[in-house]
Amino acid sequence: MADHIGQRIAARRRARRMTQQDLARESHVSLPMVKSIERGVRTPSPVVLEALASALGVDASRLDPAYTGTHRRVHAALPAISAAIAGYDIALDPPARSLAELTRAVQEATGWRLAAQYGRIAAAAPALLADALAHLPAATGAGRAEAARLVVAAARAVDAVAYKYGAYDLSARLIDVMRWAAAQTGDPDVVATAAYVHAETFLAARAYRAGQAVLERALDAVPRVGAERGAAVRGALHMRTAVVAARAGNAAAAYGHLDDAEQLADGLAEGVYLGTAFGPSSVRIHQVAVAVSLGRDHIGVALDVAREWKPGDEIPAERRSGFYVELGRAQLWAGCPDAAFESLKVARRLAPQHVRGHPWAREDIETIRRIKRADAESLTAFADWIGAV
Repeated sequence: MADHIGQRIAARRRARRMTQQDLARESHVSLPMVKSIERGVRTPSPVVLEALASALGVDASRLDPAYTGTHRRVHAALPAISAAIAGYDIALDPPARSLAELTRAVQEATGWRLAAQYGRIAAAAPALLADALAHLPAATGAGRAEAARLVVAAARAVDAVAYKYGAYDLSARLIDVMRWAAAQTGDPDVVATAAYVHAETFLAARAYRAGQAVLERALDAVPRVGAERGAAVRGALHMRTAVVAARAGNAAAAYGHLDDAEQLADGLAEGVYLGTAFGPSSVRIHQVAVAVSLGRDHIGVALDVAREWKPGDEIPAERRSGFYVELGRAQLWAGCPDAAFESLKVARRLAPQHVRGHPWAREDIETIRRIKRADAESLTAFADWIGAV
C-alpha cells in the first residue's frame, strides 16, 4: 500500500509502464527531482505535483489527497500577472535574469503551455513577464528583435492561463502586449503568430465574423514564399481562421481555409513552429474542430476523421486533449453518450488541467449524466471533478 506521495507516483508510473526518465521528460521535471520524490526524500510542491499528475494521466488529488487544486492558485496569481503588464512599455527595474537565462525560462514556459501545465505557468508568470519586458527597452539592433520575440513568447504562455481560466480581459491585454512586441521584431512570421493568438479575443466575445475578417486580413499580410517555418505559420493561421469562420456559420470559408492549410502541410513534418503545432496531424485535428464548430449537420465529418485516425505523440498534449473533447461532443450529438464519455476520459488523461477548464467538457458531462439517468460511480466522479455537480 502506497503510504506517501512518492510511492503513489512510483506505483502510477509503473502501472503506465513508464521509466523515471520517461516521467521526467513528459512532466518537464528534472530526473533527480523525480527520483528524490519517489524515494520520499523530497515532497513535491503543488506546481510539481500537477506536472507529474498531468504526465501520469491522473488528477493531482489522486496522488496527494491534501491537494487543493490548480484553480485557486491560478486565480490567486492573476492580480500579479495584471500588475506585471500594467506599464509594459515603461522601463522600471532592470531584469533579474540574463538574456540567456530568460531565453531558457521562456522555452520552458512554452513547453508547459503545450503540455497544458497552467499551474506551473501561473507560478512563474509575474517574474517571467517582468524580466522579458525589462530586457526590451535597452536592447538594440538584432538584440532588440530577439528581446521582442521573448516578450511575445512569454506573453503567449501566460495568456494560455488567462484564457483557459476565463480571465478574458487579462487575456486581451496580454495579447495586446504580444502584438506590440511582435511589431518590433521585424519578422512577419512572429506578427502572424500574434494574429493567431489574437483570435482568442474574438472567440471569447463570440464576435466570430469580426474575428474572421481580422484573421483573413492577417493572412493577406503574410508572405506567401519562404521556408518551412513560413509555410507552417501561414498554415496555422489558416487552421485558426477555419475554426473562427465555422463558429460564424460560414462553412464554405471554413472548409476553404482548411484546404489551404492541408496544402501547406503536405510534405511538411508535424512539429512546433514559433510555438504553434502544425503539420498533417494538426490539420486533421482541425477538421474535427471545424466540423463540430459548424454544428450537428457536420458531425459526420468529425466522426469519419476519428474512425480512420487518432492523434499520436507527435502532437502536444493540449491539442490532443482538445481533439478528444471535440470528438466527444460529436459522439454525444450522434447519440453515443458512452463513446462520448470515453473520449472525455482520454482527454482528461492527456491534459487534466486543459479539460477541467474546458466549457464544452463541462457542458457535455452534464448532458451525459442526464441522458444516462444513472448514478454510475465513474461518471459521477468525473462530473464532480470537472465541477458539473
